[in-house]
Amino acid sequence: MGDTVAQKNSVTHTSQAEVPQSAGDADNVADTVVDSVALAKARPFQPNPKKAGLYSALVPGLGQLYNRQYWKIPVVYAGLGVCAYFLVTNYKSYESYYTAYVGRIANPYPTDKYVGVLNTAQLQQYANDDNKYLDITALCTVVGYALQVLDAVTGAHLKNFDISRDISMKVQPVAMPNGIGLGLVMNIK
Repeated sequence: MGDTVAQKNSVTHTSQAEVPQSAGDADNVADTVVDSVALAKARPFQPNPKKAGLYSALVPGLGQLYNRQYWKIPVVYAGLGVCAYFLVTNYKSYESYYTAYVGRIANPYPTDKYVGVLNTAQLQQYANDDNKYLDITALCTVVGYALQVLDAVTGAHLKNFDISRDISMKVQPVAMPNGIGLGLVMNIK
């Protein structure tokens, strides 16, 4: 019981110490709040690269949105749309040729839409070609997806990278106490 009363007294004492006792203390607290708000406004937004990569991996374009690179979002979705179009087109073409090829092997009297147009060897060749194109399209889709994640990560790293002309390096003559020599001058913000 004695410890509980002592703890209550210390809590009461601490809470009274936090309350400003005079108008001067209130001004100091207000100045501190204003300074912290000004500091928060002066510092530019710096995204976390890990978050940007994770967001972009979960939902394409979300990492670019997090980085505030809004113009890249339509580019990401246009690339994914093109990849989806070619995946669907190549799959349908492959399925059409492959189904006709299997139907001709199993049936001596074929009824597919390529009768009289393509022979069995040509159907097999076209099916193999479309399978290869489907594989290449799937690989390009995966590479494009990985590139948009990589873009989000590098965009987060380089968000506030200084590319101004104030970063320079010059070699110029310098007068030193021991004589004349060459000096290296670097101007960095």
